[in-house]
Amino acid sequence: MIKFGTGGWRAVIGDEFTKENIQTLAKALCDKMKHEGVEKKGIVMGYDRRFLSKEAMQWAAVVFAAEGVKSYLINKSSPTPLVMYYVEKHDFAYGMMVTASHNPAIYNGIKVFTAGGRDADETQTGEIESYIAKVEKPVAETEYDAAKAQGLIEEIYPLNEYLDNIMAAIDMDVIRKSGLRVVLDPMYGVSETSLRTLLQTARCEVEVIHDRHDTLFGGRLPAPSAATLHMLQTYVTDKHYDIGIATDGDADRLGIIDDTGRFLHPNEILVVLYYYLKKFKNWQGPAVRNICTTHVLDRVAEAFGEKCYEVPVGFKYVSAKMNETNAVIGGESSGGLTVRGHIKGKDGIYAGMLLVEMIAASGKKLSRIIADVEAEFGSIQMEERDYHFNNEKKAEIRKILLEDKQLPELPFEIEKVSYLDGSKVYFRNGGWVIARFSGTEPLLRIFCEMPDPKDAAKVCEIYESYLKLER
Repeated sequence: MIKFGTGGWRAVIGDEFTKENIQTLAKALCDKMKHEGVEKKGIVMGYDRRFLSKEAMQWAAVVFAAEGVKSYLINKSSPTPLVMYYVEKHDFAYGMMVTASHNPAIYNGIKVFTAGGRDADETQTGEIESYIAKVEKPVAETEYDAAKAQGLIEEIYPLNEYLDNIMAAIDMDVIRKSGLRVVLDPMYGVSETSLRTLLQTARCEVEVIHDRHDTLFGGRLPAPSAATLHMLQTYVTDKHYDIGIATDGDADRLGIIDDTGRFLHPNEILVVLYYYLKKFKNWQGPAVRNICTTHVLDRVAEAFGEKCYEVPVGFKYVSAKMNETNAVIGGESSGGLTVRGHIKGKDGIYAGMLLVEMIAASGKKLSRIIADVEAEFGSIQMEERDYHFNNEKKAEIRKILLEDKQLPELPFEIEKVSYLDGSKVYFRNGGWVIARFSGTEPLLRIFCEMPDPKDAAKVCEIYESYLKLER
């Protein structure tokens, strides 16, 4: 069954990620485009390095061709932000990216983008699902080479256009003068060409690890985290690099290692970039974060006389609120962020270059910049825990937290409780805890941020005991 979550449709390869389902989705999207009268604009599609990604893109394209809808196929594995950029800049009504982002290698999936290069929202994906239910099988398709000959499939590679757009937004001159040394870890994904080109154009010294094409991602989860970036940390410290930049499988999220070898949590990156854009570049406007992201961002916003807006998990909500409020930056604790004036979705490549610009412009080590911001606004003390469950356990947890709206006995005074996305408790001491189901994996996630990290761990343990959870 094709069901969209917070990051598009994702499924296990050979289980639900099949040619039949991919072509069913393509036919449904084609029907939707025809109903809306936008089929003449065509559709742009890209793919990452996962198993069957290129084939899946082509399977979808031949369905569009059979319906007389032209597909523009990016003919090399590419970052998701490139597809979003191309949809926006060339006024496509829809785009598709074949990727499962940071999921394990056994997964693949499809992200759908709408006008303006935005992630399809719940209304849009719900409509696609309703069209899927009406698709009659087998789905018609046109042979690939025949479709190319008829002009219904056109292969493109607009990477340079995307890179030029980033170079125009980043202060490349200040980076050129800095002589920075950078090590990249694409995590066997698609960012290597983009980031290497940008950094070398800015005359940085660049080394790359884990850059070969490996559909198993070296046996690791292609998600840049403290647990997956040990080799990047070693490279930075042993060879004295200024920064280590890692991106997930489709390069829309990033992980950073500072000059001391410390992994920077995405929360820290979001806070420090907002501070940089406000303090050093004098940008005006609020910030946007999801409901699981640090409230230190709120304190930075308040210090500059701005507001920080809270939205549900899913970057479509972040980008929508950014558009509504003309926000400077928007991001999530999972590692995705974007900046005003760039694309309407997260971009690990752009974010990585902005961090390099910040180091160059400040003349300080990244560790020093982080320490300065912490000294002014306080450190981020967050506990994050994931729990697997079966369907029976999921129903039990859902009933307790979301239907009956019960809470465990908590040792801190509660200010309010929100059910915007999951169950979030706000404490009067400025701390908070949220329990919510992942939209991309079968997990219950608990996040807790408190002034004292011991208290954050304690609150998580209270929830574990109350819900009878096992890690």
